[in-house]
Amino acid sequence: MKCISPNALRRLPVYLSYLKQLPDRSGNISATAIAGGLGLGDVQVRKDLAGISGEGKPKTGYNIQNLIDALETVLGYKSVTNAVIIGAGRLGTALMEYPEFKEYGLHILAAFDIDPERCSSTPGKPPVYPLSQLAVFCRDNAVKIGIITVPADQAQSVCDRLVENSIHAIWNFAPVHLHAKAGVTVQNENMAASIALLSNHLS
Repeated sequence: MKCISPNALRRLPVYLSYLKQLPDRSGNISATAIAGGLGLGDVQVRKDLAGISGEGKPKTGYNIQNLIDALETVLGYKSVTNAVIIGAGRLGTALMEYPEFKEYGLHILAAFDIDPERCSSTPGKPPVYPLSQLAVFCRDNAVKIGIITVPADQAQSVCDRLVENSIHAIWNFAPVHLHAKAGVTVQNENMAASIALLSNHLS
């Protein structure tokens, strides 16, 4: 598989979602058809797909199911990655209860919080433990991803704590840009920036 750029990786889930919504997956589809369905440039789509599949052919295109399988493999959906959430407030709880994560290979094992009143264990849902138990849990359960849903003023210290416990991939929902040492990937989800873009478009 060729090296895939971060921008291309952001587009691959969009292609996958489009393909999985097609009423018939038994045939072939061209890069041009995918581009047309998503309102993208066909050259860009063809370049992105070339990074994961070499079977696209002129006038024939890609076998839809094979392309779906290739996309899921590249995106890691066919493997299982253990994750924990730090911050069991409304957002953290909503993410814990989101069932679609399993389709993406993300397995949220538990959440952690400094508030004892939020710590609980409910059948069928990930448990919420005291933050003091994070280190032992991460070590015993091969946790790979940390999801941060704490207030902004607590986020950097939580990020540092996750890194100290060998977490090398962090998904940050706190409204602050986090910094981590080399070798650690931090994906910052800035909701304020997204709202600003939408508001600017409307005005």
